[in-house]
Amino acid sequence: MTTTETSAKLMTAEELLRLGDDARGELIRGEFCEMGPPPGGPHGKAGARLLIKLGVFVDQRRLGTMYTAETGFLLERGPDTVRAPDLAYTSAARLPLDDDTPGYPEVVPDLVAEVRSPNDSRHEVREKALMWLSHGVRLVWVVHPDTRTIDVYREGVAPATLDAAATLDGGDVLPGFTCAVSTVFEA
Repeated sequence: MTTTETSAKLMTAEELLRLGDDARGELIRGEFCEMGPPPGGPHGKAGARLLIKLGVFVDQRRLGTMYTAETGFLLERGPDTVRAPDLAYTSAARLPLDDDTPGYPEVVPDLVAEVRSPNDSRHEVREKALMWLSHGVRLVWVVHPDTRTIDVYREGVAPATLDAAATLDGGDVLPGFTCAVSTVFEA
């Protein structure tokens, strides 16, 4: 396929949104990338536990907005990129609490968490974490239900892997937020 043919088939964020329930995927530089089948219970449970802990902290302090899995964020235009983390936090400084703009938020989250699915390789989730950082996300957590660990990514700092005995914290993105890594994986 030639470059001209490829660019003729690029999709916009608005076209992706109009697909509705007919497609499950993300848009990467104008190309639709279908997502695999829904992950199983351990993925959903770890993501939900982390969302609840983080959400309570954010809500009680009115710090910003939490987003659940598959909320698309418009990260770039021309060609468009819309990515959907497993959970995201956007500070009120980046997006007002009362924002109800339809469509995909055109803001880069402050924090993103990705929960590794059984079919994801460690390399794939690492690349996704680095992609988020390259777009301006300040803190990325990659949750590994199989090993009960969380990888922490920050711009300019080597990633760190936290085991069940460690404490996860919000750093300068969410000062004061902490939780024991083990509690993300509790039954």
